[in-house]
Amino acid sequence: MWWFDRKGASGFSASSTAEQVTEGIDGSGLTAIVTGASSGIGFETARVLALRGVHVVMAVRNMTAGNEVQGTIIKENPSAKVNAMELDLSSIASVRKFAAEFNSSGLPLNILINNAGIMATPFMLSKDNIELQFATNHIGHFLLTNLLLETIRRTALKCKREGRILNVSSRRHKFTYKEGIRFDKINDQSGYNSLSAYGQSKLANVLHSNELARRLKEEEASLTANSLHPGAIFTNLFRHHSFVSALAGLVGKYFMKNIEQGAATTCYVALHPDVKGKSGYYFADSNIAEASSLANDPNLARKLWDLSSDLIDKRGNVS
Repeated sequence: MWWFDRKGASGFSASSTAEQVTEGIDGSGLTAIVTGASSGIGFETARVLALRGVHVVMAVRNMTAGNEVQGTIIKENPSAKVNAMELDLSSIASVRKFAAEFNSSGLPLNILINNAGIMATPFMLSKDNIELQFATNHIGHFLLTNLLLETIRRTALKCKREGRILNVSSRRHKFTYKEGIRFDKINDQSGYNSLSAYGQSKLANVLHSNELARRLKEEEASLTANSLHPGAIFTNLFRHHSFVSALAGLVGKYFMKNIEQGAATTCYVALHPDVKGKSGYYFADSNIAEASSLANDPNLARKLWDLSSDLIDKRGNVS
């Protein structure tokens, strides 16, 4: 597919793999958390980071799957430093428990990769009575980031190396509800559209990254925050849409990335030296890309931050 091979300014393209974009990079001494690392691009991200010497903490909902993945990575790479910790992003209590356990472990934290997500689910509310896609894809990661931020700050100061926070978004952030974020109707079943709700949560990922980047710049912290589109990849995210799943399985090999290519942009933004100092950007195909006009609206980003904090405050404080 010739269009996959067109290289951008970074020297990489849509066909580049996670191993290719991190070739020659030494990640030893770094610690990363990867949410949703038990399958798909999360697994490949964890595998490649570990291959580059990063100590990877896989934050997973299913510990059985997490332990199996840990074993797979270590079998391939006996020197890999990788372990699994339980995290259910749809549950505020679980996010708090994970963050408390990690923060008390004494481990440093150089890289936080907010990768986990669900896609196009039927209308459901989380345990905290927040629409499930918004709760899992955005609120859980928003809270997790806030609770781990001080550890990332301390690590950056101690090791004199920039900390990086990544939100895995999607091109689908450009296809959300008309108003972008349904601030007054987050939990309303009326007017709910599963794909638009997914787009809303992915738009929230970009807005969160941008507002966090702005705040970090204001405090002159040695931390960056960016978002990214991994590309169209056939993973179990499609499980709630049988027709889309069947179609993707039929033509995916011609028009979609494989897992190795899908994890490339995440690994590039997490590790590549060319990304140093870049914050508040949206990446695709391991290059800086253009997000939607809504995603670049600073007022919308601030309003989302306030909404997210308020939703969490009603169920306990952000920090």
